[in-house]
Amino acid sequence: MKYKHIPISFLAVLVAAINAQAQTISQAPKMVVSINIDQLRSDYLDAFAPLYGNEGFKKLLEQGIVYTNASYPFAPIDRASATASMATGTTPYYNGIVGRQWLNKETLRPEFCTDDNTYKGVYTKDCSSPKRLYTSTLADELKVATAGKAVVFSVAPFRDAAVFSAGHAANGAIWIDDNSGYWCTSEYYGNKVSSWISSYNSVSSPRSRIDNRTWEPENRLSGNFSYFLSGGMQKPFSHKFTSPRKYREFKTSGLVNEDVTSTALQCMRSNAMGSDAITDLLYITYYAGNFDHKPTNECQMELQDTYVKLDKEIARLLKEIDKSIGLDNVMVVMASSGYADEDDADYGKYNVPTGTFNISRTANLLNIYLGAVYGMGQYVDTCFGPQIFINHKLLEDKQISLTQLTERAQEFLSMLSGVRNVYTSQQLLSSHNELITKTRNGFNPQRNGDIIIEINPGWHLVNDNNMENKLSRESFIQFPIIFFKTGLKPEHISTPVTVDRIAPTVAKAIRIRAPNACSSQPLF
Repeated sequence: MKYKHIPISFLAVLVAAINAQAQTISQAPKMVVSINIDQLRSDYLDAFAPLYGNEGFKKLLEQGIVYTNASYPFAPIDRASATASMATGTTPYYNGIVGRQWLNKETLRPEFCTDDNTYKGVYTKDCSSPKRLYTSTLADELKVATAGKAVVFSVAPFRDAAVFSAGHAANGAIWIDDNSGYWCTSEYYGNKVSSWISSYNSVSSPRSRIDNRTWEPENRLSGNFSYFLSGGMQKPFSHKFTSPRKYREFKTSGLVNEDVTSTALQCMRSNAMGSDAITDLLYITYYAGNFDHKPTNECQMELQDTYVKLDKEIARLLKEIDKSIGLDNVMVVMASSGYADEDDADYGKYNVPTGTFNISRTANLLNIYLGAVYGMGQYVDTCFGPQIFINHKLLEDKQISLTQLTERAQEFLSMLSGVRNVYTSQQLLSSHNELITKTRNGFNPQRNGDIIIEINPGWHLVNDNNMENKLSRESFIQFPIIFFKTGLKPEHISTPVTVDRIAPTVAKAIRIRAPNACSSQPLF
């Protein structure tokens, strides 16, 4: 025999090495916990570090792989588009979620991203489903790969975050209703999750506890330490939730994260997540934005305390998961929604260039111009945000080229004060110019208008029709992406990365396909 002189001791070592390698390869996590923190910012995360314990943020930052320079590959960003991108591993250009709201081109009315009258709400009047999400999510691919055996849940304060994290095939998506204060869901997810929510709401809904809760600083330090420059030391705060908007206010307070953690842990236990060899997936959305969406200078101490309480909740989450499943069997992923509520700064007071761009008046002016060029008619259907929608039926009747008309409109609009760029839908669909890649990635032809106007930073976008008044900013919001799992070598990596690479990274770790529109490479 050719190998008859190989020592037996060598063969034994070789077999042991092969067995050890096979054992290592077979160890996929029993559960993946994906944490999306709405409006988390690196500058605040670092600034409030003296107020943290050792088992929350510090544990993840010190023992995980931390990509310190993360961003989204599209613009503009909000919570819905960010959540959908994280779940699908792609941009609104493919997944269709361009924002929390967009204009329905048939009715010319705004519609919320998760609205679906086919499925009634459970403990909510909102009818919801993920049908407007065009592509598969990581959760969907996990369900497909396990023939539906994997358990997938999403828990969030907000409907859009819960639904898009869960995807199309999840066992359930759970969020807090703005009006009733109950944890709620949709009949889309079936009766099993509805019965679980019913029993849980009877003892642990925000509604059942809110009248006896007061939001005060977590400790003396978080009530007196001030990171912010304006106004010197701030007085400690105390908030009760008594207004007609009390549940909306509660969802933007530092207390909401405690309820999210408790509900996520109860969901995990009630559904035996992480109890077998099939990987399960739990999505959790926390909140780290301003209280009641106020300007930062009006809620500085509340913002600090939100981070302190969030640190405590992450520590509690990790501790309870360790007790139930063992952190050795879990992969934790943390990222941010990558935007922040913009303060309505009074730039004119400080001689900073600013102005007002009125989109409704601009649409009327454009219609007059197009009428002078092509003859009388209602060429502009309407406007929404910084978008203008053209009347396609009129163009067909008049046999006018949409490309020709929008290019004329682009030339006209570019001359107006406050306009930095104007894009046409055809330009965004066909251009390979890398300078407009982020704008193209944030565009979807089924959801966006025919003309997109980008106004100067520091200017206000105003719409007389719906009283919209929004400050334009292009400030970069830095945040980290963190992977935490036993066996991963802790490391801080400053190389710029994008959030669409999270889904393929987790897919590779649990050995399933990446979502069907995800073309990004895994991070490691």
